[in-house]
Amino acid sequence: MSACFVTGSGTDVGKTFVAAALIRALRAMGRGCAALKPVVSGFDPLAPQGSDPAVLLEALGLAPDEEAIAKISPWRFRAPLSPDMAAARENRAIDYDELARACRRAVAASPGVLLIEGAGGVMVPLAPGRTTLDLMTALRLPLVFVAGSYLGAISHALTGLEAARSRGLAVRAVVVNETPGSGVGLEETCAAVAGFCAAPVLALRRGEDAAQALAPLARAL
Repeated sequence: MSACFVTGSGTDVGKTFVAAALIRALRAMGRGCAALKPVVSGFDPLAPQGSDPAVLLEALGLAPDEEAIAKISPWRFRAPLSPDMAAARENRAIDYDELARACRRAVAASPGVLLIEGAGGVMVPLAPGRTTLDLMTALRLPLVFVAGSYLGAISHALTGLEAARSRGLAVRAVVVNETPGSGVGLEETCAAVAGFCAAPVLALRRGEDAAQALAPLARAL
Protein backbone atom coordinates (compact mmCIF):
# COMPACT_ATOMS: atom_id res chain seq x y z
CA MET A 1 0.00 0.00 0.00
CA SER A 2 1.21 3.49 -0.83
CA ALA A 3 -0.42 6.87 -1.11
CA CYS A 4 0.33 10.35 -2.40
CA PHE A 5 -1.43 13.70 -2.34
CA VAL A 6 -2.12 15.47 -5.64
CA THR A 7 -2.03 19.22 -5.13
CA GLY A 8 -1.13 22.21 -7.23
CA SER A 9 -0.51 25.90 -7.64
CA GLY A 10 -4.19 26.77 -7.89
CA THR A 11 -7.53 25.83 -9.33
CA ASP A 12 -7.98 24.71 -12.95
CA VAL A 13 -4.34 23.69 -13.46
CA GLY A 14 -5.32 20.08 -14.18
CA LYS A 15 -5.01 18.21 -10.88
CA THR A 16 -7.93 15.90 -11.70
CA PHE A 17 -6.64 15.39 -15.25
CA VAL A 18 -3.24 14.35 -13.89
CA ALA A 19 -4.73 12.15 -11.15
CA ALA A 20 -6.96 10.37 -13.69
CA ALA A 21 -3.99 9.85 -16.02
CA LEU A 22 -1.97 8.32 -13.18
CA ILE A 23 -4.87 6.01 -12.36
CA ARG A 24 -5.10 4.85 -15.97
CA ALA A 25 -1.33 4.30 -16.06
CA LEU A 26 -1.43 2.28 -12.83
CA ARG A 27 -4.31 0.15 -14.10
CA ALA A 28 -2.49 -0.48 -17.38
CA MET A 29 0.39 -1.85 -15.29
CA GLY A 30 -1.98 -4.16 -13.46
CA ARG A 31 -1.52 -2.32 -10.19
CA GLY A 32 -4.35 -1.78 -7.75
CA CYS A 33 -5.31 1.82 -7.14
CA ALA A 34 -7.97 4.00 -5.58
CA ALA A 35 -8.76 7.69 -5.43
CA LEU A 36 -10.23 10.14 -2.98
CA LYS A 37 -11.16 13.76 -3.61
CA PRO A 38 -12.60 14.39 -0.17
CA VAL A 39 -13.70 17.98 -0.79
CA VAL A 40 -15.13 19.31 -4.04
CA SER A 41 -16.84 22.63 -4.73
CA GLY A 42 -18.67 23.68 -7.86
CA PHE A 43 -20.44 20.31 -7.81
CA ASP A 44 -23.96 20.09 -9.26
CA PRO A 45 -25.70 16.97 -7.92
CA LEU A 46 -28.21 17.17 -10.77
CA ALA A 47 -25.44 17.02 -13.40
CA PRO A 48 -22.54 15.05 -11.94
CA GLN A 49 -21.19 14.01 -15.35
CA GLY A 50 -17.85 15.64 -16.02
CA SER A 51 -17.33 16.61 -12.39
CA ASP A 52 -14.00 15.86 -10.74
CA PRO A 53 -15.38 12.87 -8.79
CA ALA A 54 -16.94 11.47 -11.97
CA VAL A 55 -13.67 11.84 -13.92
CA LEU A 56 -11.75 9.97 -11.21
CA LEU A 57 -14.37 7.22 -10.99
CA GLU A 58 -14.40 6.72 -14.76
CA ALA A 59 -10.59 6.44 -14.73
CA LEU A 60 -11.01 3.73 -12.10
CA GLY A 61 -13.49 1.92 -14.36
CA LEU A 62 -16.40 2.64 -12.02
CA ALA A 63 -19.81 4.07 -12.78
CA PRO A 64 -20.16 7.61 -11.38
CA ASP A 65 -23.42 6.89 -9.61
CA GLU A 66 -24.64 8.68 -6.49
CA GLU A 67 -23.21 6.13 -4.07
CA ALA A 68 -19.77 6.07 -5.70
CA ILE A 69 -19.59 9.86 -5.83
CA ALA A 70 -20.54 10.13 -2.16
CA LYS A 71 -17.75 7.70 -1.30
CA ILE A 72 -15.00 9.32 -3.34
CA SER A 73 -16.05 12.90 -2.41
CA PRO A 74 -17.81 12.98 0.98
CA TRP A 75 -17.82 16.80 1.20
CA ARG A 76 -19.55 18.25 -1.87
CA PHE A 77 -20.68 21.84 -2.35
CA ARG A 78 -22.49 23.60 -5.17
CA ALA A 79 -20.79 27.00 -5.31
CA PRO A 80 -17.53 27.20 -7.33
CA LEU A 81 -15.72 28.87 -4.43
CA SER A 82 -13.08 27.94 -1.89
CA PRO A 83 -14.43 25.05 0.22
CA ASP A 84 -14.98 27.15 3.33
CA MET A 85 -16.92 29.79 1.38
CA ALA A 86 -18.88 27.18 -0.59
CA ALA A 87 -19.82 25.40 2.63
CA ALA A 88 -20.94 28.66 4.24
CA ARG A 89 -23.27 29.32 1.27
CA GLU A 90 -25.11 26.16 2.34
CA ASN A 91 -24.97 26.96 6.07
CA ARG A 92 -22.53 24.12 6.49
CA ALA A 93 -18.92 23.79 7.59
CA ILE A 94 -16.17 21.26 7.04
CA ASP A 95 -15.11 19.40 10.18
CA TYR A 96 -11.36 19.54 9.60
CA ASP A 97 -10.54 16.83 12.15
CA GLU A 98 -13.05 14.45 10.57
CA LEU A 99 -11.68 15.29 7.13
CA ALA A 100 -8.16 14.32 8.26
CA ARG A 101 -9.51 11.13 9.86
CA ALA A 102 -11.38 10.21 6.66
CA CYS A 103 -8.18 10.58 4.65
CA ARG A 104 -6.22 8.44 7.10
CA ARG A 105 -8.91 5.75 7.01
CA ALA A 106 -8.73 5.72 3.21
CA VAL A 107 -4.94 5.36 3.30
CA ALA A 108 -5.17 2.47 5.76
CA ALA A 109 -7.90 0.70 3.78
CA SER A 110 -6.43 1.01 0.29
CA PRO A 111 -4.97 -2.27 -1.02
CA GLY A 112 -2.95 -0.47 -3.70
CA VAL A 113 -1.87 3.05 -4.57
CA LEU A 114 -4.21 5.72 -3.20
CA LEU A 115 -4.30 9.14 -4.82
CA ILE A 116 -5.82 11.87 -2.63
CA GLU A 117 -6.60 14.99 -4.64
CA GLY A 118 -6.91 18.32 -2.90
CA ALA A 119 -9.33 21.10 -3.76
CA GLY A 120 -7.79 24.20 -5.31
CA GLY A 121 -4.23 25.14 -4.51
CA VAL A 122 -1.91 24.52 -1.60
CA MET A 123 -3.24 27.37 0.50
CA VAL A 124 -6.96 27.13 -0.22
CA PRO A 125 -8.97 27.49 3.03
CA LEU A 126 -10.92 24.44 4.16
CA ALA A 127 -12.21 25.52 7.56
CA PRO A 128 -11.49 28.39 9.97
CA GLY A 129 -7.73 28.56 10.39
CA ARG A 130 -7.14 25.46 8.26
CA THR A 131 -5.89 25.15 4.69
CA THR A 132 -5.02 22.32 2.35
CA LEU A 133 -1.42 22.82 3.46
CA ASP A 134 -2.47 21.94 7.01
CA LEU A 135 -4.19 18.80 5.77
CA MET A 136 -1.15 17.74 3.76
CA THR A 137 1.07 18.39 6.77
CA ALA A 138 -1.17 16.24 8.96
CA LEU A 139 -1.14 13.36 6.47
CA ARG A 140 2.61 13.54 5.69
CA LEU A 141 2.15 11.97 2.25
CA PRO A 142 4.49 12.61 -0.68
CA LEU A 143 3.12 15.18 -3.09
CA VAL A 144 2.50 15.25 -6.82
CA PHE A 145 2.42 18.98 -7.55
CA VAL A 146 0.57 20.19 -10.66
CA ALA A 147 1.23 23.57 -12.27
CA GLY A 148 0.20 25.31 -15.48
CA SER A 149 2.24 27.07 -18.15
CA TYR A 150 0.31 30.38 -18.31
CA LEU A 151 1.97 33.74 -17.70
CA GLY A 152 2.54 33.89 -13.94
CA ALA A 153 2.49 30.12 -13.48
CA ILE A 154 6.17 29.95 -12.52
CA SER A 155 5.70 32.28 -9.57
CA HIS A 156 2.53 30.47 -8.50
CA ALA A 157 4.28 27.10 -8.70
CA LEU A 158 7.35 28.22 -6.78
CA THR A 159 5.18 29.83 -4.10
CA GLY A 160 3.23 26.60 -3.61
CA LEU A 161 6.38 24.49 -3.61
CA GLU A 162 8.02 26.79 -1.06
CA ALA A 163 4.95 26.52 1.19
CA ALA A 164 5.19 22.72 1.02
CA ARG A 165 8.92 22.82 1.66
CA SER A 166 8.36 25.02 4.73
CA ARG A 167 6.35 22.18 6.27
CA GLY A 168 8.93 19.53 5.42
CA LEU A 169 6.69 17.88 2.82
CA ALA A 170 8.33 15.69 0.18
CA VAL A 171 7.51 16.45 -3.46
CA ARG A 172 7.63 13.27 -5.55
CA ALA A 173 7.29 15.16 -8.84
CA VAL A 174 6.09 18.38 -10.41
CA VAL A 175 3.85 18.03 -13.47
CA VAL A 176 3.60 21.14 -15.64
CA ASN A 177 0.34 20.75 -17.51
CA GLU A 178 0.31 22.84 -20.68
CA THR A 179 -2.17 25.71 -20.51
CA PRO A 180 -4.24 26.05 -23.72
CA GLY A 181 -3.53 29.24 -25.63
CA SER A 182 -0.62 30.31 -23.44
CA GLY A 183 2.15 32.31 -25.07
CA VAL A 184 4.64 30.94 -22.55
CA GLY A 185 6.60 27.89 -23.68
CA LEU A 186 5.97 24.65 -21.84
CA GLU A 187 9.61 23.59 -21.88
CA GLU A 188 10.69 27.05 -20.75
CA THR A 189 8.29 26.85 -17.83
CA CYS A 190 9.57 23.41 -16.86
CA ALA A 191 13.18 24.57 -17.01
CA ALA A 192 12.44 27.60 -14.85
CA VAL A 193 10.65 25.53 -12.20
CA ALA A 194 13.36 22.86 -12.28
CA GLY A 195 15.94 25.50 -11.44
CA PHE A 196 14.34 25.90 -8.01
CA CYS A 197 13.10 22.36 -7.36
CA ALA A 198 14.96 19.15 -6.53
CA ALA A 199 12.06 16.93 -7.61
CA PRO A 200 11.65 15.76 -11.23
CA VAL A 201 9.72 18.24 -13.36
CA LEU A 202 7.58 16.60 -16.07
CA ALA A 203 6.05 18.33 -19.08
CA LEU A 204 2.54 17.29 -20.08
CA ARG A 205 1.50 18.53 -23.53
CA ARG A 206 -2.07 18.99 -24.64
CA GLY A 207 -3.22 16.24 -26.98
CA GLU A 208 -0.67 13.64 -25.91
CA ASP A 209 -1.58 10.42 -24.14
CA ALA A 210 -1.36 11.63 -20.56
CA ALA A 211 -1.37 8.14 -19.05
CA GLN A 212 1.54 7.12 -21.25
CA ALA A 213 3.41 10.35 -20.55
CA LEU A 214 3.00 9.90 -16.80
CA ALA A 215 3.74 6.16 -16.75
CA PRO A 216 7.28 6.68 -15.38
CA LEU A 217 5.81 8.66 -12.47
CA ALA A 218 3.10 6.03 -11.92
CA ARG A 219 5.77 3.32 -11.72
CA ALA A 220 7.50 5.30 -8.98
CA LEU A 221 4.39 5.54 -6.80
